[in-house]
Amino acid sequence: MEKPVTHPNRCGWVHDDPIEVAYHDQEWGVPLHDDRKLFEFLVLDGFQAGLSWLTILRKRAAFREAFDGFDPERVARYDTTKQQALLQDRRIVRNRLKIKAASTNAKAFLQIQKTFGSFDAYLWAFVDGQPIQNAWPTWAAAPATSPLSDALSRDLKQRGFTFVGSTICYAFMQAAGLVNDHAVDCFRYREIQALYRSIT
Repeated sequence: MEKPVTHPNRCGWVHDDPIEVAYHDQEWGVPLHDDRKLFEFLVLDGFQAGLSWLTILRKRAAFREAFDGFDPERVARYDTTKQQALLQDRRIVRNRLKIKAASTNAKAFLQIQKTFGSFDAYLWAFVDGQPIQNAWPTWAAAPATSPLSDALSRDLKQRGFTFVGSTICYAFMQAAGLVNDHAVDCFRYREIQALYRSIT
């Protein structure tokens, strides 16, 4: 008699869609230090505002192609002609303000790299280089914002970023691994916890 297939416990926000499962199991909450990837997450979190994350994940490959692999130097040079072309691209989220924000934020991103040496150095200074290890009983218990995301949002806005409200910043911090917000009953909770210990 065959044993029944068992599935690991995951955070409550994960649907059955393989794209979202893979993202949760392989990326979400893993400490990220690659500037190009950080820029990608920052842009995608801005586009996600008002939409489901699954919608963005399903369009992620198209976003990468449309936004030149999220190269901030190239995105910073987008003019009105390029932005108008993106508005016609049905594969992505076609929102004029969000498309313009991507280019605006790319310019501010490059300035942070120039000032701090990397966006990674700037970002991780907000947690003193140490990922925050939370312990929420369920994913629903995790907050939508925190004093830290408030501070990051304020500072990014002062540096010229848009679409970086505190809620967006907290989602960005979760994705980039500055905080471990996997629920304690999620199989990734202890894996990420162990990963944190190995790098701190």
